[in-house]
Amino acid sequence: MINWSTDKEEHRVIDRIAKRANAMASELGFEYRIMTIHMDINACHSNGNPLNLVALAEADDADFAHDVFGIRRYIDRETGKLGDCFVPRYSV
Repeated sequence: MINWSTDKEEHRVIDRIAKRANAMASELGFEYRIMTIHMDINACHSNGNPLNLVALAEADDADFAHDVFGIRRYIDRETGKLGDCFVPRYSV
């Protein structure tokens, strides 16, 4: 079962990340819904791969895209764990 526990501040920063990632995905021509992004980042952060959320939210576009879209690709939505040895640059 996936752990979804984040505090208010983490939730707020994940929301910023989700909105930025949604806009970036749209500019790149594909759909990545805000709620799905929020859940992917939260699942990753709360289930074995904590992220420096503030640094990720403020990252340059290349590092931001690497982490967010890498999480999208490698997150196991049943466990919240990342697969295929993917490690986000903004892991704690």
